[in-house]
Amino acid sequence: MHLIYSRNHSGNDEHPFYNIYEQYFNEAAFLWVLRSVFLNQPHISKQDVITLEKRIQSQLEGLLSSVDISWSICKESVGLNQAGEIFTSLYVAMNSNNLNNVETVVESGLKSESGTKELASAMEWLPASVSNSWLKKLLKGKDLRHKYLGIKVCSFRRINPGEALLSVLKREDCQKNNKLYASALKLAGELKRKDSLSLITNAVKNEDYEVCFWSNWSCILLGLSKNVENLKPYVFNMGKFQEQAVDICFRVLPVTMAKQWISDLSKNTNQVRTAIRAIGILGDPYAVNWLINKMTDSHNAKLAGESFTLITGLDLTQNNLASKEPDNYPVIPDNDEEDHDVSLDSDENLPYPDIKNIDSSWNKIYKNFVVGKRYFMGSLITSELLNEFMENGSQRQRHYASLELALRETDKPLMNTCRKN
Repeated sequence: MHLIYSRNHSGNDEHPFYNIYEQYFNEAAFLWVLRSVFLNQPHISKQDVITLEKRIQSQLEGLLSSVDISWSICKESVGLNQAGEIFTSLYVAMNSNNLNNVETVVESGLKSESGTKELASAMEWLPASVSNSWLKKLLKGKDLRHKYLGIKVCSFRRINPGEALLSVLKREDCQKNNKLYASALKLAGELKRKDSLSLITNAVKNEDYEVCFWSNWSCILLGLSKNVENLKPYVFNMGKFQEQAVDICFRVLPVTMAKQWISDLSKNTNQVRTAIRAIGILGDPYAVNWLINKMTDSHNAKLAGESFTLITGLDLTQNNLASKEPDNYPVIPDNDEEDHDVSLDSDENLPYPDIKNIDSSWNKIYKNFVVGKRYFMGSLITSELLNEFMENGSQRQRHYASLELALRETDKPLMNTCRKN
């Protein structure tokens, strides 16, 4: 993969400062991609993200010092299929207050799911004074693609669109558009829209895989924990939504049932990693010795170490429980310039466990933990603990704490730990 931005000039570079604005554009696009990678990393803190966001904002402000020059660069770049370009172009276009400019970027971005994400991110980044009028147009428009983008923006910013959300959930044409319908169901859960509960429950048996998942997910967030059973197929089938299903199910399932699901997963060699993740999310210390055993397999070692930390609170790096990666440990991501996937392997920035020291440390503290109880980072789970990690934990810990809080406090929206600070 690569994160290098390069574009061919169209000849529109006669302005003496054109190259400076082009640099602003390239830096903003590159840094936005870097931020998207940061947002789910186990070693990145909230402050790290804020620092990066300030760098992005500085580049964007540079672009806005001459919207005309900046738009000429955006217009040249918007058709290129590189992450970050749509984000930067829409930010400039909406600040230009030119409908044609905005339509050019939106139409290009809506051609792909990744482009739609970049559009929504740009509207999340914009001041409300600029973006809100555009958001209203998207939600009120007849084009269902625009409604979809509007719902995405509301999700990113946790904006309650009021009746507009109920309209999408009720309208037959919107229900037939699976991506739009699923996104609206997801947003209803994120915002804890109890007034939409009957509309959400209407979709729990929907034939579309995505619609069915998000309707049940939102029901659980709204307090219908019995719907966790409906997500069992998503937990046990590798593929889309498995990770999200594991994240919510093992926070809601009764401990005894959760252990049985984990036992069943662990018997399938293809699902061992899923079982390891589930153990960390459940937080019951009953399986810590099993986790330590799984650290002997280099493929599972880092993930098992993370689950060990989530339960015990023992940071491997800070407590001298990490070791050097084996010589044959795979390097991810690769350096293939043809690979445009900028995402990192989920284990990339996790420490490699030192099994001997970990086993010794666990033997010293295991008596402090009670089997059958749920722990997060070494302590029994409380709202106070979760709020502390929302502020001071790594990005991945903040994600876990946010969902845990939303399930404990059924009247409070799910906080978006990826939202711009």
